[in-house]
Amino acid sequence: MAQCTLLVVLFDGVQSLDITGPVEVFAGAEKHTPGTYRLRTASLDGAPVRTSSGLTLVPDESLGDTAEPHTLLVPGGQGTRVPAPRLTDWLREHGPRVERLVSVCTGAIRLAQAGLLDGRRVTTHWAYSETLARDHPEIRVEPDPIYIRDGQVSTSAGVTSGIDLALALVEEDLGRDVALAIARHLVVFLRRPGNQAQFSAQLAAQTAHREPLREVQRWIAEHPDADLTVDSLAERARLSPRHFARAFHAETGMTPGRYVDRVRLEHARRLLEDTTDGIEEISRTSGYGTPEAMRRAFVKSLGTAPTEYRRRFHPTPTP
Repeated sequence: MAQCTLLVVLFDGVQSLDITGPVEVFAGAEKHTPGTYRLRTASLDGAPVRTSSGLTLVPDESLGDTAEPHTLLVPGGQGTRVPAPRLTDWLREHGPRVERLVSVCTGAIRLAQAGLLDGRRVTTHWAYSETLARDHPEIRVEPDPIYIRDGQVSTSAGVTSGIDLALALVEEDLGRDVALAIARHLVVFLRRPGNQAQFSAQLAAQTAHREPLREVQRWIAEHPDADLTVDSLAERARLSPRHFARAFHAETGMTPGRYVDRVRLEHARRLLEDTTDGIEEISRTSGYGTPEAMRRAFVKSLGTAPTEYRRRFHPTPTP
């Protein structure tokens, strides 16, 4: 491939990991295959910026002086919640000209403000998905995936998901072997599938206030292969099935059935990622009963079969 110039936009209040995560991926690819990526950073006036964690970053140049890049990356952070009309105008003018437009976390807010996401499927940090959808109804916001690629525009979810998206782009540019080498060097999986959920069932749901319901949540997580019907769980909580279902939903934000589905899926994912157990054994210990039932659950939630999910994670230990 011809050398790809990657420009990272800097601004005050930017999230440092939104920058350094993807940059480390592309820098690693450049070291592996010299001449493939040229990395640049730029702020509006070329002045240093202060990140949300207090770090000071010195850009390579001013946005007004930079050459048109192949890939433009807009990170997120607290600074995206502050109006920046000059930056918005710059993005509106230059965004449509690049080959690849990429955002990390709430960087999608900046792109949306510039009208660069209209009519597209996008994602962002789960905590800001509703806000993005409300403020920009012309955009189809999907809160669950860790990244979405829609044409030349790619958006990723919170913070570390920028690494997953960067690995996916490197795999597209240079092939799976190079992406795998970079992932191994960074001690991460090759990449999580883009449609993987942003967070686990335990994080997605609130922790119940009442101890009987908290105990049920712990029981579900520790025994995904048990009888987890509403009647069985209600009996464990010493409540009627109807009272239990209503209380569980009120305190956790999801139905018992939905919570069980997420826990089982998460359990199966971990086994596929971290073990060499067979598909049949994993389906049994995760509570699905049969490989076909697990396959249907994976396809419905992740858009991929368990065997393909395992292949993407490449569980072979790093030498």
